[in-house]
Amino acid sequence: MRISYNWLKQFIKLDSSSEETAALLTDLGLEVEVVEKYQSIKGGLEGIVVGEIKTCIQHPDADRLKITTVDLGDGNPIQIVCGASNVAVGQKVPVASIGTNLFDKDGNEFQIKKGKIRGQESHGMICAEDELGLGENHDGIMILDDSLQAGTLFSKVMNIESDEVFEIGLTPNRADAMSHWGIARDLRAGLVQKNVHPELITPSVTSFRVDKRTFKIDVEVKDIKLAPRYCGVTISGITVKPSPDWLQNRLKAIGLTPKNNIVDATNYVLHELGQPLHAFDANKINGKIIVKTIESGTKFKTLDDVERILHEEDLMICDEKGPLCIAGVFGGKNSGVTENTSNIFLESAYFNPVSIRKTAKRHSLSTDASFRFERGIDPTITEYALKRAAILIKEIAGGEITSDIVDIYQKKIEDFTVLLNFNKVNKIIGQEIPKETIKKILVSLDIKVNSVSDAGLGLIIPAYRVDVQREIDVIEEILRVYGYNNIEFTKKLNATVSNSSRTEDYKVQNIIANQLNSLGFYEMMANSLTTPDYVKLSDDLKEEFNVMMLNPLSNDLSAMRQSLLFSGLEAVSYNINRRNADLKLFEFGKSYHKMPSGYDENKHLTLFVSGNRQNEMWTNSQKPSDFFLFKGYVETIFSRLSLQKTKTLPAVSDVFGEGIAFAIGNDVLVEMGTIKKSILKHFDIKQTVYYADFNWNLILKLISNKIKFQDIPKYPEVRRDLSLLLDRNVTFDSLYAVASQTEKSLLKEISLFDVYEGKNLPEGKKSYALSFHIQDTTKTLTDDQIDKIMNKLKLNFEKLGAVLR
Repeated sequence: MRISYNWLKQFIKLDSSSEETAALLTDLGLEVEVVEKYQSIKGGLEGIVVGEIKTCIQHPDADRLKITTVDLGDGNPIQIVCGASNVAVGQKVPVASIGTNLFDKDGNEFQIKKGKIRGQESHGMICAEDELGLGENHDGIMILDDSLQAGTLFSKVMNIESDEVFEIGLTPNRADAMSHWGIARDLRAGLVQKNVHPELITPSVTSFRVDKRTFKIDVEVKDIKLAPRYCGVTISGITVKPSPDWLQNRLKAIGLTPKNNIVDATNYVLHELGQPLHAFDANKINGKIIVKTIESGTKFKTLDDVERILHEEDLMICDEKGPLCIAGVFGGKNSGVTENTSNIFLESAYFNPVSIRKTAKRHSLSTDASFRFERGIDPTITEYALKRAAILIKEIAGGEITSDIVDIYQKKIEDFTVLLNFNKVNKIIGQEIPKETIKKILVSLDIKVNSVSDAGLGLIIPAYRVDVQREIDVIEEILRVYGYNNIEFTKKLNATVSNSSRTEDYKVQNIIANQLNSLGFYEMMANSLTTPDYVKLSDDLKEEFNVMMLNPLSNDLSAMRQSLLFSGLEAVSYNINRRNADLKLFEFGKSYHKMPSGYDENKHLTLFVSGNRQNEMWTNSQKPSDFFLFKGYVETIFSRLSLQKTKTLPAVSDVFGEGIAFAIGNDVLVEMGTIKKSILKHFDIKQTVYYADFNWNLILKLISNKIKFQDIPKYPEVRRDLSLLLDRNVTFDSLYAVASQTEKSLLKEISLFDVYEGKNLPEGKKSYALSFHIQDTTKTLTDDQIDKIMNKLKLNFEKLGAVLR
């Protein structure tokens, strides 16, 4: 936000320099990022003086040039060659002498140098309007008033406006400081703390009066919640023309382009007091003004000549025929002020901040008015600002006020009440501040002390301080005005060492992250916001479980993710499309679910592997990652966390083409496998992607804070493999169930380590390779026992149509 120093000094008398004022504003929390010089004419006409033409003769070698002698008031006339047709003896003219810097119409700087023009020396330049930035006229040189003295600085003749402009990095909560008046209020509070008591000067509106009651426009507010206060007045007989120089200079200094005197007046009051206003061409209003929402899908053309489709929640300023303006955001094309406007209806209102923000965001509009309305303006100055603007318009555009002010304010917006505890103030700040100092600071901030006790204060916070509604907010106000730099630091250093568990989340997470890094994985962080349409890709996810954003940036970022899978596949697809196809990624993140009992968050660790195992080098051949390599990565995590009593189960999630799960008891720790081709196709991924989803919350519960040791098994484990030819519809789940029922005590683990479908197999068949781990903890197994178990397995598998390969 840009603040003019000259403008600021209209509200508060300041003896300090701009640098000192900028430092004080920064200390008050209004950080001044840049202080820029501003001049109403670039260069400030420095080096331009009034000259008197003493002689003027024809150039001997050029018909269109004259040789002049010009007195610059120093007793040493100079010769200047001039090509203007209107140059003559006795004229007072603006002269740029040698060394003067001028600026062309594009703002480029150039210097006047001594030169020769057709053999005659020229020691400067007699200037035209456009050469000085004073206009567009280049018909001839400027002719000045004869009463001016030669040698007078031309900048004094033209009353050049010089200013300094503060660029303030305003935080969103400081709605009260979005104007020169608001900044002046804060400056006063800061100066009072320094025992300087300046007076705040408010623009007077005592001259406001109704000239005639001949042109009244009635107002009806249909939605008081969206428009708690609405004021309006008519001004008739105005003349729309350019604004006076002083007003244009004020607006130009803060980066605004002047339009006309009516629009400029409303912009001036907006940046002066922080109250947005809007002027309608009163002759284009049919009947009365109606403040309401209208039917969704209504088309409306705004001032930028763009046709917009309105939403049913957009608050509109309408007449009896249709919408005129998007309330608090942008004016309409067909109701705005033009050069032919003679009567206006001037609006000043307080609109619901949430409604304005949603409308501005919905239509991708950000204006000075919406910027203020959506943060919360002062509802108490609505009528005052209207009077201020009406007086200003009469001053610069003429006309008469032809109606009483309409002020619809059914339910007053009340001030906030807060109880402040002195002990709480000292505890939060870390230093005892005298009670009288606290009171003085609060009063300087327009916070009324309603009651006083030994323990604290009862306060009334003005309604315009929308960011000060709690005790902690008041403490922050006290601290920023008292000065952060005035808080002393103790010489004693206090430190504490916390006794944290070895199994705290962040510690375990760092251990596993380091391990995965050492295995060649890269950590990724995906956005928790995603599209709600991803739930359609898996039957595991339900649309009714989506946690939807109330005010989404876009449809693609309107829901909290129910799974980390799809954001991970976005990253995989992004990398593959940029020729980075060999991937090992992992992410710690949360999934979000809207359950009947409330909202639920679950933490996960996910792994993604795709492409080749290693980068191509002359020392090794390219070999793609496979299921067993990926399974090894998962098992190393369990090994590192000492989760050893895991068992293998079929994966339940339908996102896997082939998959398994690891569990302890009935608790599934992780599901892993290859992602279904239908899901990969949605992300335009043509290569195999291996995916593992760890239930991180469960893992944290199961790992122990104690280090456990286990003896090496005394009796050996035996592994036997079977390669089976099966119908394509037979799943690993059914094989697992049969094997588990066949041998419950000695069969420790069943694993699927190879799947094959393709040529050399009969139609409709597939090949599964299974491994069986058999162990007796009390004795060594014999071949007869092992063979007996394997024969039982073969017979039971045959019931599923399996054939031993």
